[in-house]
Amino acid sequence: MDLKLEGKIALVTGSSKGIGEGIAHGLAREGVVVIVHGRDRAKTEQVAHDIIAKGGRAHVVLGDLTKEDEVQRMIDDAEALLPPVEIVINNAGGSSGTEDWATTQSETWAGGYDRNVLAAVRIISRLLPAMREAGWGRIVNISSLAGMMPPAGRPDYAAAKAAMIAMTASLAKAVAKDGVTANTVSPGTIHSVSLDEAFRRAAAGRGLAADASWSEIEQKVLPIFAAVPMGRVGTLEEIADAVAFLVSPRAGYITGANLRLDGGLWPGL
Repeated sequence: MDLKLEGKIALVTGSSKGIGEGIAHGLAREGVVVIVHGRDRAKTEQVAHDIIAKGGRAHVVLGDLTKEDEVQRMIDDAEALLPPVEIVINNAGGSSGTEDWATTQSETWAGGYDRNVLAAVRIISRLLPAMREAGWGRIVNISSLAGMMPPAGRPDYAAAKAAMIAMTASLAKAVAKDGVTANTVSPGTIHSVSLDEAFRRAAAGRGLAADASWSEIEQKVLPIFAAVPMGRVGTLEEIADAVAFLVSPRAGYITGANLRLDGGLWPGL
């Protein structure tokens, strides 16, 4: 299927690693000109270099999305390089990974909200006017299954990701008549570098050989982390393919949706 994305301009925040990097590569494969974003220059430039080496088109912008002046400079840099951004993937965010209800601090919640929700708001507020004027645009906010199935730990992260789902639904209604769509993607257990490392540590702790295949590790360790009905973790390519469809002209009637990529883990199934 031709997604009709050739030559579109996309900004993918937090694309120097992980899910963001996977999305950047996936969009580039569809002919999108990708603006790779990160805070670490070397890592961000490496992702752009890898995309270009595979025949894609990529540019780099750097900036801390919790700082208004850096966000504005980043947008100015992008607009100096290319025509207006037509597609935004708000992927930057994350969690401290240590918060629990026994030690929780309000400052940690505020920081997580800033990195996830407000970072996306800063980007959207600057790029949305041009999309509305052009009569076409795509916004995808990357949330998490944690926003729908909050675990006991990391409540700050779950709350921030739930807020992203709600704000996307609001945005979708606000721009529905302007040719702009806004959707959320909520990944479950995805095979990123950090997950691979965590699974391998857990496998080693349970006596699995150091040279065990990924399929052996996955079969042994996944049930400890999540009871995924499909019996496997998702891939970065699967996330990227879903995002590519949502931002394509072919998905023009899909807006305000929250697309789960969780292998059936959501209890509604």
